[in-house]
Amino acid sequence: MTAIDQPHDTSVIMPELLGPWALMWRKFRRHRIAYASLCLVVMIYIVALFGNFFAPEDFTDTNRRGIYVPPQGIHLFYEDKSGDRQFGLHAKALKMEVDQATMRRSYEEQSGKIVPLGFFVKGHSYKLLGFWKVDRHFFGPKKPKDVVYFLGSDRLGRDILSRIIIGTQVSMSIGLVGVVVSLLIGVSLGGVSGYYGGWIDNVIQRLIEFLRSIPTIPLWMGLAAAIPLGWPPLRTYFVVTLIVSMIGWTSLAREVRGKFLSLRKEDFITAARLDGLSDWEVIRKHMVPSFSSHIIASLTLAVPLMILAETSLSFLGIGLQPSIVSWGTLLKEAQNIRTIIEAPWLLIAPGATIVIAVLALNFLGDGLRDAADPHAH
Repeated sequence: MTAIDQPHDTSVIMPELLGPWALMWRKFRRHRIAYASLCLVVMIYIVALFGNFFAPEDFTDTNRRGIYVPPQGIHLFYEDKSGDRQFGLHAKALKMEVDQATMRRSYEEQSGKIVPLGFFVKGHSYKLLGFWKVDRHFFGPKKPKDVVYFLGSDRLGRDILSRIIIGTQVSMSIGLVGVVVSLLIGVSLGGVSGYYGGWIDNVIQRLIEFLRSIPTIPLWMGLAAAIPLGWPPLRTYFVVTLIVSMIGWTSLAREVRGKFLSLRKEDFITAARLDGLSDWEVIRKHMVPSFSSHIIASLTLAVPLMILAETSLSFLGIGLQPSIVSWGTLLKEAQNIRTIIEAPWLLIAPGATIVIAVLALNFLGDGLRDAADPHAH
């Protein structure tokens, strides 16, 4: 048999064809910091979703014998009554003493007295996801009557850790709601401005320039002053979200406008018009999907700005007000020097939570932006 007569292997190994979203996900997974930030952000939102389950105490409970309790540590080993060394999660029981001269409270660990800790313990009752009444908590004292302040307590004896966890529901959700509002306004006005141009473009761009020229804090103060004090918390939360979104949409609108200006003269857009598609169909089916990954990255970077805006408003007293619990209202507890000196954890605990969440969202946004950029390596 000659070489010509020999059968040839006609099978060819075709390379794997990936869509734009699959390519974006592959590039994103290589960004280790961004991938770790994604896991952290998912964990934060899980904690926010099941806040009462993760909160060891009722965030509204007060305890006059537990005012300004410093953070209590978690220990692994203890000595039983016979003096043997035992293993078990526990916290040291505290004893309160009051200085009669200065009337300042101090707390000392009681030797030999411990508070056993465990997972999935019984505690105060709550409605899981607003439907099912349960009394199980992820971590806390094994005896429901015991109280451990893992991050300390405030001036009313309320548990700071539980209040931070419940505040996560408001602060993290207000960022998402604000971003959705900014997305709708920014993409709509930016798309109309870039697609049609002319006098419509001039009007929208002058509006954006006017809004961006107004100092942010005075604008927020003026809008927040219009909120009646007697409004229910849910309505106040909705209005503050709208206030935060008033400025957030302008930068996205300009980015969308620039993309539309560059895309409206492309061949595939001209072909879509010649095919008989309406302007709305061209925008919805061809222009917006062509840079949707960029929009997602921009929105991810906008979430921490929304969170910081809400925190600033609430800290200044022009945003959410007690009894609504958010990271901003928690920081408001540490507004004076005396409180910071006596109970620095009131500033450190919510402040560190905000820093961690904002950094994670920023790293996540940077990773998504690099993954969405076709020229990034």
